[in-house]
Amino acid sequence: MSVPLLAAAAAHPDRTALEAAGRFASYRELLDASERIAGALLAGESDLGGRPIGFLVEPSFEWVAVLWGIWRAGGVAVPMCLSHPRPELEYVAADADVDTLVAGGELAERLGPVAEARGARLLSPGALLAADRPPSLPEIARERGALIVYTSGTTGGPKGVLTTHANLAAQVGSLRSAWEWRADDRILLVLPLHHVHGIVNVVLSALASGAGCRMLPAFDAEATWEILAGGRLSLFMAVPTIYSRLAAAWDAMPEPERLAASRGCRRLRLMVSGSAALPVRLLERWREIGGHTLLERYGMTEIGMALGNPLHGERRPGHVGVPFPGVEVRRVDEDGNGVADDVPGEIEVRGPTVFREYWGRPGETADAFRDGWFRTGDVAVVDRGSYRILGRQSVDIVKTGGYKVSALEVEEVLREHPGIAECAVVGVADEEWGEVLSAAVMASAGGAPGLEELRAWAKERLAPYKVPRRMVVVDELPRNPLGKVVKPRVKELFTVG
Repeated sequence: MSVPLLAAAAAHPDRTALEAAGRFASYRELLDASERIAGALLAGESDLGGRPIGFLVEPSFEWVAVLWGIWRAGGVAVPMCLSHPRPELEYVAADADVDTLVAGGELAERLGPVAEARGARLLSPGALLAADRPPSLPEIARERGALIVYTSGTTGGPKGVLTTHANLAAQVGSLRSAWEWRADDRILLVLPLHHVHGIVNVVLSALASGAGCRMLPAFDAEATWEILAGGRLSLFMAVPTIYSRLAAAWDAMPEPERLAASRGCRRLRLMVSGSAALPVRLLERWREIGGHTLLERYGMTEIGMALGNPLHGERRPGHVGVPFPGVEVRRVDEDGNGVADDVPGEIEVRGPTVFREYWGRPGETADAFRDGWFRTGDVAVVDRGSYRILGRQSVDIVKTGGYKVSALEVEEVLREHPGIAECAVVGVADEEWGEVLSAAVMASAGGAPGLEELRAWAKERLAPYKVPRRMVVVDELPRNPLGKVVKPRVKELFTVG
């Protein structure tokens, strides 16, 4: 099989690969479907030659078949976000310069105007699957582009991150080694499939291992708990927001259902949290509910997973562990010099898992690297051998009154207040202080504290310069589709009006 990540499909043709919408599909069926799709996409050509193909498909057998079909035809897959409105779909289609889009049903109706405006062909998964097998398919070199995933856009316009087949194979291989994936594993997908967390960590890792992946069309707390309680899963991966919603749903269950849910949860061998900082309070709560210390890891669209707590051994709250197999990590100061463990330093990453380029942005690609190391923009210290993330230089490191303050550290403390369910801390420009620490908080059932009450409470737990000077109470924090808080929009809460 010329596509590296499809080798397991050929090795385990009769194993169940996917379960979605009540349908069970084998690896053989996926190979057959992807071959037909590849032939239809080629439409008589011998090789798509690395052309980007956009697709808007729900998590399903068809989603995987389309992804594999694009790869086998020699194209670069551009998965699009189901929740994006038309302007954002237009942005991705234009930035990736796609000439072919794939969508069916209602999704085709949404994508139709985008295709028409670009003069691109719009194909349905059903039509692609009905095509005849092609006489041959191109050989795909490992160095060729495979996937363009758009960054979350938390610090500006989204950029297309191009990873090669070799990059994806290295990312998946690192995860399979670290988390000991095996063919008898079963995992549940509840994450969106336009981001590396769902694509690489869940779907590709499972299918590269000959394992089984059950897909839900979207996260639903009741449905997820029903599946967890069934006891057939061995792994589960999600973002902190999902674990928080599962905890709330567990609290609302009758006692017998809670017991059954917790028993089912304890049968899993591994539960992972990532894509956003895991609040310590939530980690401790999940120990009570599911009997697991969630394995927190750190990664980015550009690098896959870089740091992770151990599969076996102590997982320390607030820490993200050590480098994954095959990944080099260092911390440096502003001049690129290495720093001591207790000195905050920017995380830089090097190795085969690191992406090739920002699509169509050679200048930004060059700026993202220093002497071959990718500059993450995230700052961390090393505490007794384990990395602890302090935040992003741009939004989570607040410079106030001559001090550098980690917004993540302040958030962790504020969440301990009984009146605060969730919060986000940002720096807001100020003539006197440079930046003023400002907190947007979601109230718990008992109601949020007033600013002066919160400041008095926080002064007992934080240095004075780390205590927020401004506060606003919100019903919901602004988040991207993966549940990550969008800090620039939080800042707007304090600057608009």
